[in-house]
Amino acid sequence: MPRLNLSDTFSALKHPNFRLWFGGQIVSLIGTWMQSTAQGYLVYELTASPIMLGVVGFANGIPVWLFSLYAGIIADRISRRKLLIITQGSMMLLALALALLTFSGKVQAWHVVIMALLLGTANAFDAPARQSFVSEMVTKEDLANAIALNSTVFNLGIVIGPTIAALVYAWFGPAWCFTINAISFIAVLTALFLMHLPPRVPVIATEKSVVHELTTGMRYAFGDENIRVLLIMLTACSMFGFGLLNLMPAWATHVLGGDVRTNGLLLSARGVGSLAGALMIATIGGRVIRGKIWTVGSVVMPISLILFSLFRNLPMSMIMLVGFGWSLMSVVNITNALIQTHVPDELRGRVMGVYILLFQGGTPIGALIAGGLAGSISEATTVLIFASIILIVALTIHLRQPSIRKYN
Repeated sequence: MPRLNLSDTFSALKHPNFRLWFGGQIVSLIGTWMQSTAQGYLVYELTASPIMLGVVGFANGIPVWLFSLYAGIIADRISRRKLLIITQGSMMLLALALALLTFSGKVQAWHVVIMALLLGTANAFDAPARQSFVSEMVTKEDLANAIALNSTVFNLGIVIGPTIAALVYAWFGPAWCFTINAISFIAVLTALFLMHLPPRVPVIATEKSVVHELTTGMRYAFGDENIRVLLIMLTACSMFGFGLLNLMPAWATHVLGGDVRTNGLLLSARGVGSLAGALMIATIGGRVIRGKIWTVGSVVMPISLILFSLFRNLPMSMIMLVGFGWSLMSVVNITNALIQTHVPDELRGRVMGVYILLFQGGTPIGALIAGGLAGSISEATTVLIFASIILIVALTIHLRQPSIRKYN
């Protein structure tokens, strides 16, 4: 294996278009996580119900099931940059609408549910285009690094956004969190307008039926044995890992006896672990140990959650969430990189549509189940059950298909 070099960690930034994207995403994703944090805590303040937290998470994610596969076809048919401008602009307007509604003092939980549903719809079309757009900004040899840096920015937002949101929420109220998010979209929209990209020829003919194109993408995604295993584990992580994050406001308040700042610290701790994982993967790039790291991460993840469910103090809870964040990112990021490394460009949008369907589509289902279980039994038992399911899936994969450790 070639010797690691720190410059390898940021090799994709030598491409001007990716530098623009990287800078715009840093600003925008901090705002996005500010809104996500404030939105969850606002609903819990209005209802004191973990079930409603699950409902909001479900509303935000269910459009992925309805639209993401079709959105993958759209991403292969039209300019991905134009599609991103439309979706990012829509998200900005929705954030502004929620801010105005909250400033008015008339906001109710059902308003947040409706906004989450509309935001999820925009995101369902945004995500496949965003994932496949990375390949247009960099060369193929830098694609794995660009994907990892993309995730680094995402997780930098998780570290910074909830912390800022906790302070802004405590000092000024949730409406300002939503306002800052709306303003932050200006950065990524500006980056998209400033890019110089060669004209892109659609890779699929528009006269082909939607059903045919959907079938082609899904047949490729599930026909490859290694990709199929990656997607199975991705679904488990999404449903039973990310699905738990909607319980953080209830965990911060009911289990740890804290407040909105405690909630922000918990989410930021998970973000610190995820950021470390993303930087590590950016450094190793396309080296031959990705399969091994994926294997380790898939086992560390449920173990971190099991330990998290046992502690009742903030410092130890944060340490366990750092481990959870690192392992979650190791699995999700390497899954993304391995799939994009092997998928042909003419199928990229559709295959990433399948990826987004399972990744983001599993989260709302997990959130709804987690909210229901936490409301009827307890938050700690819910975490323990979810962690056990992830562990069973991971061990089954490693026993039945050990070759995944060598997949690169």
